[in-house]
Amino acid sequence: MFRGATSISIDSKGRIAIPTRYRAELLESYHGSFVCTVDIRQPCLLLYPLHEWEIVEQKLLALSNFDPAQRRIQRVMQGFATECEMDSAGRILLSPTLRQHAQLEQQIMLVGQLNKFEIWQDQQWQKQISEDLAIGSSEEMLHCEALKNLSL
Repeated sequence: MFRGATSISIDSKGRIAIPTRYRAELLESYHGSFVCTVDIRQPCLLLYPLHEWEIVEQKLLALSNFDPAQRRIQRVMQGFATECEMDSAGRILLSPTLRQHAQLEQQIMLVGQLNKFEIWQDQQWQKQISEDLAIGSSEEMLHCEALKNLSL
């Protein structure tokens, strides 16, 4: 399980170093294999351990090719999906296309989301988290059925 937000650097070759606290689990459980793709709702990337991505792929496969909205989701998520391997230094290479999509520069945020990571451009992350915190206390959130029984 991946949790927490970590500020990390992206090097001149487009590599990011996975934080040390995750490396052993990622090597042991997932052999350091990942798939990185774009988030269809946010200007960030999604980094899945390969096994977790295979679950997503099955869900994408179940979507209809005849429904335009479902086909768009398949096209974007699968079309941008890129396999990545963690090297001996714990780094993964993000393709130029993915880096450009998320406007990644030198400083980025790696955000654990239980079964995957989100990769954000630092300033975009700060903006998004501010918006999320503001919405979190809004009337809209108080009346959301799915959240009524959530006990934290």
